Amino acid sequence: MTETLHIVGGGMAGAEAAWQAANRGVPVVIHEMRPQVGTFAHRTGDLAEMVCSNSFRSDDDEQNAVGLLHWEMRQADGLIMRMGDKHRLPAGGALAVDRDAFSADVTATLRDHPNVSVETAEIDRLPDEGTWIIATGPLTSAGLGGAIAAETGAQSLAFFDAIAPIVYAESIDMSVAWQQSRYDKGETEAERTAYINCPMDRDTYEAFIDALLAAEKTEFHEGETADYFDGCLPIEVMAERGRETLRHGPMKPRGLTNAHKPDEKPHAVVQLRRDNALGTLYNIVGFQTKMKYGAQVDVFRMIPGLEEARFARLGGIHRNTFINSPRLLDAQLRMRARPHIRFAGQITGVEGYVESAAMGLVAGRLAAAELQGHEIAPPPPETAVGALVTHITGGAEAKTFQPMNVNFGLFPPVDGIKGGRRARTERYRAYTDRAKAAWRDWLAQTALDAA
Repeated sequence: MTETLHIVGGGMAGAEAAWQAANRGVPVVIHEMRPQVGTFAHRTGDLAEMVCSNSFRSDDDEQNAVGLLHWEMRQADGLIMRMGDKHRLPAGGALAVDRDAFSADVTATLRDHPNVSVETAEIDRLPDEGTWIIATGPLTSAGLGGAIAAETGAQSLAFFDAIAPIVYAESIDMSVAWQQSRYDKGETEAERTAYINCPMDRDTYEAFIDALLAAEKTEFHEGETADYFDGCLPIEVMAERGRETLRHGPMKPRGLTNAHKPDEKPHAVVQLRRDNALGTLYNIVGFQTKMKYGAQVDVFRMIPGLEEARFARLGGIHRNTFINSPRLLDAQLRMRARPHIRFAGQITGVEGYVESAAMGLVAGRLAAAELQGHEIAPPPPETAVGALVTHITGGAEAKTFQPMNVNFGLFPPVDGIKGGRRARTERYRAYTDRAKAAWRDWLAQTALDAA
């Protein structure tokens, strides 16, 4: 009988790793500390709970690296993408999901799998034997985080991550706000109206920036430094970088026309994206924040259309832990000092739901093959999944390693295409065509090896 694979953490990476290994006949135990041990950001004990945005970002698999990652994971029968597609919400060219239905379905699917069991308990040390995947994510418990730090002989690496608030749709004033996706993106009317937009004139915008800068913020503990991931900066931090930063970032007015005043171009626009299938909840796009709760309510109600807003969840900030993977992990995602332990997910230094799940997909397949008596090669670097694996296991410089979303800059260059917008389009298409062929070959080869 095949040895059991133990997975610590039931988030995106842990859930995907369990699915991939279990479907290859390997018995899997998921060790999830919630709800016995809670975290700042989680609300339930469900697996794959989405604690920040409800978006998997762009679904364009020809011109966008994360869209290509979606495609590769679908081809590999990824559970996270299967459930994302099943619980998809209109969101223009993005893939947004109903977060509660999504995580509940992931949980039920894994609990019903004959090769999967779930144990609710905290793992607070690195195991000495067995085959393990550590997929505890950015909110790794203090006990396990300390054990990892003690093993590596280095201080844990960490940055800070912020989450955006969620508003009850019925509390939005639609006589001021309107529904429209930027540039009317989307194939259906529902997709083209997936966002609610709140316009600001210049005076309102300037007053809003003043309030952001003056608002009371969450203080860091002694010895902590405010190192943020650039893709998830708090809005007040962006405002501190310049008064126009937000207007050229998440509050840019481009591609939108005020349905109530079509001849007036807004100075800035706040967008809200549907957060559940019922359309009763909307999250404020790009509005991650470290403001204290009372300040959030006061400042966000300055937004036209949100004067009477009621919040299902306010924003917040939390510590986000990751390891120095280029120094600690081999190409099989194994810990060099303890090769019976693999790491997967955001703790490896990838950033984003899909990137985290992708590392779980690879770790689950690699571990399953090893337990069944053979080793398979990691995905080639020409693929989106392989580019991430290569980056975190040696492609990045260990001394300056920081979390990274998937992007075409991680891929080996495509020769013969240089310069200009048109050339960039051709180059991205060349990246994706090459990646799809390489990914199909890898799936076929690993399936043959597994047989």
